[in-house]
Amino acid sequence: MTNQNGNDEMEIQEQPNEIEDKHILVQFKNENGETLGSSFDMPINLSKEKLQLLCDALLQKDEKTPYKFFVDNCEVTSTLADSLDKEKLDASEKVLDIIYQPQAVFKVRAVTRCTSTIEGHAEAVISVAFSPDGRYLASGSGDTTVRFWDLQTETPHHTCKGHSHWILCIAWSPNGLRLASACKKGQICIWDPHTGKQVGRALQGHKQWITSLSWKPLHLDGECRLLASASKDGSVRIWDTTLSQCKLVLTSHSQSVTCLRWGGSNLLYTGSQDRTVKVWRADDGVLCRTLQGHAHWVNTLALNTDYVMRTGAFNPAKATIVPLEDKSSMAEKQQQALDRYNKVKGSSPEVLVSGSDDFTLIMWHPETEKKQMARMTGHMQLINSVVFSPDTRFIASASFDKSVKLWDGRTGKYLASLRGHVSRVYQIAWSADSRLLCSGSSDSTLKVWNMETRKLHNDLPGHADEVYAVDWSPDGQKVASGGKDKVLKIWRQ
Repeated sequence: MTNQNGNDEMEIQEQPNEIEDKHILVQFKNENGETLGSSFDMPINLSKEKLQLLCDALLQKDEKTPYKFFVDNCEVTSTLADSLDKEKLDASEKVLDIIYQPQAVFKVRAVTRCTSTIEGHAEAVISVAFSPDGRYLASGSGDTTVRFWDLQTETPHHTCKGHSHWILCIAWSPNGLRLASACKKGQICIWDPHTGKQVGRALQGHKQWITSLSWKPLHLDGECRLLASASKDGSVRIWDTTLSQCKLVLTSHSQSVTCLRWGGSNLLYTGSQDRTVKVWRADDGVLCRTLQGHAHWVNTLALNTDYVMRTGAFNPAKATIVPLEDKSSMAEKQQQALDRYNKVKGSSPEVLVSGSDDFTLIMWHPETEKKQMARMTGHMQLINSVVFSPDTRFIASASFDKSVKLWDGRTGKYLASLRGHVSRVYQIAWSADSRLLCSGSSDSTLKVWNMETRKLHNDLPGHADEVYAVDWSPDGQKVASGGKDKVLKIWRQ
């Protein structure tokens, strides 16, 4: 008996050494499945840091890029051996694929404190938005005004009066030179952020209030002349903001159009309370296809290229502490935006995700096909907001079930639930490096979540009532929030 136990102990002691000596054939691949170099033999107990060095050597790049490594969708966090199951450990003659994912070369620090509480609006703040380069901040309120805020001094800058009803949505042109705002009366105004003055006439034509605004992406339109609007009257209108004229009216939805996205391949995507998502050609207004699958109203849409189209020619990796004005010409900016768009999109078509009152999200390839790529279930209440991370690898969805859920940006696979809010989550915003996520809730707090740990990073109380709107500046330095307590708060690290 004693002898047998002794042998067992010897076997147990020998096992770790066996792993240390073991070698395995590996092949590095990028996210698109393209191989890097040929397969080679290496020890199985290699650390993540050593994999990083190997990858750098194979890629032979001048600038050092941090990478994450995955084996069968499982991230390598310490050593390669820890990420492999016994079957893989034993199959040493098979080639093991290691997927490498480049991470952002810059790092956004989490916001931790409120540096300003700026009063000014006389009613609830419904929307806040930073300009594409983070130099300006605008907000829309129930008091019928749009306000621009000075971010250096954190004080009110311009108050824009022109609407006669609540401002429901605002949108910056991708070149940062104009802001569009839309109100409950169905009227759109265009503003100049430098002067706070209205540009041209108000755009009128919608019979009911406007739910969503979207500018034509910078890489398709260097001037940023064209703007699309969606309304409760069931129509979508495309406007020429220079001539203050309506170019096209798109009607096919049978109920209110709730959300709108202008895609990078010049297609318009609209979600509606008629439970469908429709795809339109923006040039001539032809309806390309109708995407069906939701059992209730479609509330929100997100494209995997949203962030790169929002920021246009501005590259968050080159952000400075004091924002500098970009002196490039219109053609140069358009080319920079196109290069950034192509890099983010890669070789595959754009991915669209729709969120609905039926508690589900659906992933689509709307440019090419009608059928669903994935249906993402798990939320217990309606989905209010869905946003792709800037690097397109994650999808975050905010719901009235008090949670934020994370999904894989390529497959739609469920990854994690971020729990901490004690009431409905209204809006979410990503940091430019995709490592942090900020959420605003009706529980009056903002929360910052860490994507490494998938846990709460910072809790930011301060608002006196529900937080309706939150945005993280593209330069990564600030978060702005607004809500029912009528004040705008700016948060920094």
